[in-house]
Amino acid sequence: MPSAAPRHKDGLQPITGGRVFVVDDDASVRKSLERLLTSVGYRVQTFESARDFLGRPQTPEGGPQCLILDIRMPGVSGLDLQTSLRSSGATIPIIFSTGFGDVSSSVRAMKIGAVDFLTKPIDEEELLAAVERGLTLDAEMRRLDAVMTVLTTRQDRLTPRENQVFALVVTGMLNKQIAGRLGTCERTIKVHRARIMKKMEAGSVADLVRMADRLGLPPAAASPVRRVE
Repeated sequence: MPSAAPRHKDGLQPITGGRVFVVDDDASVRKSLERLLTSVGYRVQTFESARDFLGRPQTPEGGPQCLILDIRMPGVSGLDLQTSLRSSGATIPIIFSTGFGDVSSSVRAMKIGAVDFLTKPIDEEELLAAVERGLTLDAEMRRLDAVMTVLTTRQDRLTPRENQVFALVVTGMLNKQIAGRLGTCERTIKVHRARIMKKMEAGSVADLVRMADRLGLPPAAASPVRRVE
């Protein structure tokens, strides 16, 4: 019978398939963190510099990821790398580490999305808790991205008129009201509504409302509707 996955001392079990990148110019720190993180079940890759991390072979991402990043490194600093990643659209959660109690740097890092800011020597339990938060955050962002991709694909199936009806249905308007708003008959709206439900794979109007919220549909009731046939 296979043994259970190792747990942190606080009882948390590492996220399955979690990958942790470590970027630090100190070889002893890299080795120590790799040993610790591997011992609790994470996949770990270490890099001596920000440039090495950016130049790593790009492989299909599988599972949640996070980055442990030394804030003070020769050349490209940790803060510079964080800024570069955010500018490129990368959303990998970052945990900063530093040998100095640099308050201004920690404030700056947290303002642009760092998960945590830890001072060396790093407490193992604090680090593992921060990594778990980072991986959980990344897993949730990936889930939301996947949901948005599915919803966008479904919405792309709708005709311009169906999109108009969709935007009005989710405001709570009745078929008769929508027909009057669009200058058509109630039967036509019923047909559009049925097609929208099918194309969006919605089981109820409540489902449509949640989808519209995720898609960021503007409130149709607030603006005039242009005739589209």
